[in-house]
Amino acid sequence: MRISPARRLPAAVAVAAAVTGTLTWTPAASAQSAEPTHSAFTALTETPAPDAGSVAIIKKDPAGGLLAGASFLLMDATGHEAGRGKTDAQGKLTFPDLAPGVYRLKETGSGSPLHDLVADQDVIVTPGATARLTIVDPFKPAQVLLKAKDDKTGKLLPGSTVNIGSGKETLLTLTTGPKGTATGELPVTSRKTEFWVKQVKAPEGYDLYKPSKTFTAGPGAPVTVTVTNAKTATTPKPTPTEKPTEQPTGTPSTPTDQPTHDASGESQPAPTATGTPDADSSLAPSADATDTASPKTPEGSLAHTGTDANPWILGGAGLLLAAGTGAVVAARRRTTSEPEQDDEKTN
Repeated sequence: MRISPARRLPAAVAVAAAVTGTLTWTPAASAQSAEPTHSAFTALTETPAPDAGSVAIIKKDPAGGLLAGASFLLMDATGHEAGRGKTDAQGKLTFPDLAPGVYRLKETGSGSPLHDLVADQDVIVTPGATARLTIVDPFKPAQVLLKAKDDKTGKLLPGSTVNIGSGKETLLTLTTGPKGTATGELPVTSRKTEFWVKQVKAPEGYDLYKPSKTFTAGPGAPVTVTVTNAKTATTPKPTPTEKPTEQPTGTPSTPTDQPTHDASGESQPAPTATGTPDADSSLAPSADATDTASPKTPEGSLAHTGTDANPWILGGAGLLLAAGTGAVVAARRRTTSEPEQDDEKTN
């Protein structure tokens, strides 16, 4: 007898049961398949996406005015462009339908010759919300040229330091270089701003310019500021007084209080010391004295010969001779009296 394989048995039993109607058999339950059904795929694809967000910009200047024509670029976290556009007449720009995340906003143009660009900034977009930004473009700085000059000659002076500010705040400090000039950028807050300038250090050899000067400047406009200085007044130093080089010619003699004795032994008062006479005090009569003593020739008379002065000359010579004789006699008397006094002391 041939035996059928076991795997065919259930089919044969099923056929037999159908024929006889008495044999019944129920097959064991089989395992469910792990693959998802069609309904499972449908559930995954129909899951709703998160709500989108947006970015709204309003553009102004420091004075509060709305700025149209400003250009912006919006980039996502990967650096790809997410949107770009310009502000309208009301200074507004909107980037809609943005997925939640962090974006980078970049201004590419201010749309005005008087305004500068703002720095890049990050924007966070949340689901179903609008990130609103107010962006204020600063005014372009004024271009300042500083000059320091001599108030008389107009020569440019190096080494002049000034402070420039508005109100109570100092905004810029400049010092002139070797050419007597300096440049800098001065921040402005309106279309026409008033500033003050004050010198804090004068050029070498010049007085400090103490008063403050004022001027006005606009956004991006060039402006020249000039300060003038006067030279420092110099007082000449006194020259030392020259010491006298001439010494007195006369050598004073020391007066003596002791009396002198004449030939008779009587004391005589000591002669007064007169010192060494100058050349002008010689005994000989000067030419002026001679002219004064001689009689003047009357007008209309004939000239006198030199023999008219002989009596005067002879008289002067006699006086000199007499003075010399007296001096010799006095000297002899003094010499004679000294031995007599010595003899008297000896006795």
